Amino acid sequence: MDAVTHTYKSDLEAFVADPLRVERVRQVAAKIKALGIDHVYYQFVSATGRVMGKAVPAAHWEAIANKGVQLWYGAVADVCADRRGNYIGYPSNAAELVALPDPETFVQLPWNRRVGRVFCTLFRHREEDVDAGAFLTSDCRGNLRRIHAAFKAKHGMELRVGCEPEMMWLKRGEDGKAAGGVTKPYAYHIDQFEQLSPVIMRVHDYARAMGLDMIQGDHEDAPGQLELNIMYDDVLRNADRLITYRQICAQVAREFNLIATFMTKPFMGVSANGCHHNVSLWSGGEERLNRLEFEDELPGMDEMFSYRKGGANEFLRPTGEWMPTETGLHCIGGMIEHLPALTALGSSTVNSYRRMSDLGYWAPVYADWGMQNRTVGIRVSAPGRVEYRAVDSLVNPYLMGGALLRTFDDGLTNRRDPGQPEQRNIYEAMEAGKQVKRLPTDLGAALNALEEDEVVMSALPGDMSRVFFELKRDEWERFISTVTEWDFNRYLEMIP
Repeated sequence: MDAVTHTYKSDLEAFVADPLRVERVRQVAAKIKALGIDHVYYQFVSATGRVMGKAVPAAHWEAIANKGVQLWYGAVADVCADRRGNYIGYPSNAAELVALPDPETFVQLPWNRRVGRVFCTLFRHREEDVDAGAFLTSDCRGNLRRIHAAFKAKHGMELRVGCEPEMMWLKRGEDGKAAGGVTKPYAYHIDQFEQLSPVIMRVHDYARAMGLDMIQGDHEDAPGQLELNIMYDDVLRNADRLITYRQICAQVAREFNLIATFMTKPFMGVSANGCHHNVSLWSGGEERLNRLEFEDELPGMDEMFSYRKGGANEFLRPTGEWMPTETGLHCIGGMIEHLPALTALGSSTVNSYRRMSDLGYWAPVYADWGMQNRTVGIRVSAPGRVEYRAVDSLVNPYLMGGALLRTFDDGLTNRRDPGQPEQRNIYEAMEAGKQVKRLPTDLGAALNALEEDEVVMSALPGDMSRVFFELKRDEWERFISTVTEWDFNRYLEMIP
């Protein structure tokens, strides 16, 4: 008998009908019952990395899993207006997107066990005149999944990422505003780390309960600054975990009456909140369940507690030496070729460029690479692993992941040569006469570099590029049209 083939009218219909998804929807229904879940948060991530969505009583899970929740298209642009009063991204009469849950991302919230959370894939409305039910191109998470799938199909390799998210725990004053760091700016100081121990333990407890394998942490050299690292994984799942980690920190801050800030540069004269991305390409491998401390029922789907393990690291030479393979070198070459444009995504706010301007703190402001060289934009941080440094903790990891894949594709396809690694301090090398391209010095320049780069722009398909640029051009315009305290101090009493 011939196999039966189905032709679906839209991406949405095909998504709902996927047999694996149908089975996972049933599994989540059983989880909801076993865990006593009353409500489910259907969440997705906006162009700026903000978590958006709706809450629905869990009794409606199976119906909503196939129907989805609906929100105005402008939700992907933070539901905000520009400085002229016009809605960003979409007009007020735009249709409503359809957010369909990815059941494999279902997990219970450890601080409110009556609530479950699930990430969603976004689609155009079913009754749109054009492309009804198509994937919504301004869905940054959905775009990353599709970009990664295309990369794997072309090159036979997958991207695994590990992030180093730095952030600061600040005291909250009586007026509700920040009142300095909880600890002193002493890097690697165990006593400062111990002062934040109750906060750290709470973060770890919640993180493990949501499938995050926390591997190490330290106190960094800014007030209240911590770096807590998570085991590296598939690029999409790593991005989901970075978003989850931020949500966890926000919850713990509420419980301790603190402020958890991922702002890039709250204080000058000390280190900023970077988020180095350690990347490598792999062929083969498998999903392995990491049950952590759970012996019985996991508080979520197996995929939330699983990691990609094994396979061949295509950046690692068989000899184990630091110099990457030809594949790795071509990927580095692709990154260097497009570093100015990548900067607009990795350093995506006005404040990001305070980090780039505060010299003496290893700010990655030059387009070069080296082995264990912290003064350049790209560092081979270990055999088989490349660290992209010009990215901070307010990054949208889905946009960043998609852009890195596009630069890797360009590097591999065009066999980009990164040149010889720079082992000297880049500032000493420049004093000795080396010519090195500097990365953009402000958000406006970075946006210009991005707009001129077809490769990185391809990671922002369709509406995504328009939404991103409307948001970021407006941010830049608001900044340059604002009179700051520095302006007053500098010019108020200036005379001819």
